[in-house]
Amino acid sequence: MREVKYRKVESGVSANQALMLALPKGRILRELTPLMGRAGIEPEPAFADEGARQLRFATNDPGLEIIRVRSFDVATFVAFGAAHLGVAGRDVLMEFDYPEIYAPVDLGVGRCRLVVAEPRDLVASDDPARWSHIRVATKYPAITRAHFAARGVQAECIKLSGAMELAPGLGLCRRIVDLVSTGATLAANDLVEVETIAEVSARLIVNRAALKTRSGEVGRWIERFREAADAA
Repeated sequence: MREVKYRKVESGVSANQALMLALPKGRILRELTPLMGRAGIEPEPAFADEGARQLRFATNDPGLEIIRVRSFDVATFVAFGAAHLGVAGRDVLMEFDYPEIYAPVDLGVGRCRLVVAEPRDLVASDDPARWSHIRVATKYPAITRAHFAARGVQAECIKLSGAMELAPGLGLCRRIVDLVSTGATLAANDLVEVETIAEVSARLIVNRAALKTRSGEVGRWIERFREAADAA
């Protein structure tokens, strides 16, 4: 078996140190793992343990390290330069809309859609074209307000971090905006999709300043990820 040597992780980030790649925990990361392999990235063994408390990992490439964070935090780490590259869903990029981020590659993983949903018994008597003001539970208030404002609807957003499907049944609101993959969770809570706001997939994102100051290194990883996505 080939022996892989991992670069020792040091604290702090500077222009002379390894590039930092921020990756999201959860489903996207599981789908991303084969693509990372095609791009030539082999993290240290502890990375495969989702229950590990370690958040920063060495790789087989001495010029690249990985941090594993919450999906919503990936964009923030990259935008503020704590990480040079990352993988984030289109939903996260739309919600924060950081000008410091460049998203050059659609990786084709983590596919889902951002939708408006409401109780099944409301659908027959409801006409979205007549909405003027709605109350919505969501963890995407910026996207939600912009979507409805574009058609002249005022959206009152109640920010929730999860369990959105409970909100209509408990009287918190009548509609939700959330990510949907199979639709099984909506159906289990007697909710129905009534609008699609955006199709979502994971993107490779890059800090624009890092792309300028370390263009050779960053550009090399952009091409590796692009080739790995194309080979899927």
